[in-house]
Amino acid sequence: MTGITDAEAGRLCVVLVRARNPANIGAVARAMHDFGFPALRIVNDFAVPFEAARSAVDASDVMASAASYGNLAEAIADCTLVVGTTAVGERELHHPLLELPAAARSLRAELVAGRRVALLFGSEKTGLSNHELSFCNWLLTIPMYQHQGIRHPSMNLGQAVAVCLWELVHDRAHDGFTSAAPVASSAESTPARHADSPAADSATMERLTALLMEVLQATEYTRRHAANCDPAHVRRLVRRIGADAVDAPVWMGILRQVMWKLGAERK
Repeated sequence: MTGITDAEAGRLCVVLVRARNPANIGAVARAMHDFGFPALRIVNDFAVPFEAARSAVDASDVMASAASYGNLAEAIADCTLVVGTTAVGERELHHPLLELPAAARSLRAELVAGRRVALLFGSEKTGLSNHELSFCNWLLTIPMYQHQGIRHPSMNLGQAVAVCLWELVHDRAHDGFTSAAPVASSAESTPARHADSPAADSATMERLTALLMEVLQATEYTRRHAANCDPAHVRRLVRRIGADAVDAPVWMGILRQVMWKLGAERK
């Protein structure tokens, strides 16, 4: 049974960040084709051999429409929810973390509401960096087999994408299964939105982050409290506010007024 429509699937963007192996990119495209997700975005600072990836069987439509970006901010600019994937491991997490079944419910709710969602997958070797994770609203992890209390460290990129997409299209209401509980925090800990509240896209949140950084520098907060002013930390702070498309411009207006007042006082 499928739990997602074609229109909803079209609003999910699978974003590969620093994926270098054409075979892995092709495997991702094949999985997307098989589960009906057309939007593939690739972020890389070097020329990815797309032609090799396009050899993926039955995935030519996905690869033909795949978009390439030079940085992550551009790739997710039009998305109102950004979710990163992680194997957790030894990483210190700064976001709510949900296991895939619980995460899929939240993702489906966003897609049903008509919002564009980005699902991020990192490098085959290192996953998503802390800088890349700072663009995320929250994280998901795939429950993995544990042997003697030790969790298998990671999953092949193509397999990981396939498992996540299968969970999104699979309708658990018809098979008697129940979703697993969150790993480190509850679904309620993710930023809440009212159903009738327009979500702010990632580009808007990034402008708000940049403006806040300007205020911190102008007030010399960055000099006095440098430990609190790492750009990734500030970006996470802004995203935790959960400002929607109505509130975000108000926050930016407040910060611009602060900047204007600072300039007036210095004259």
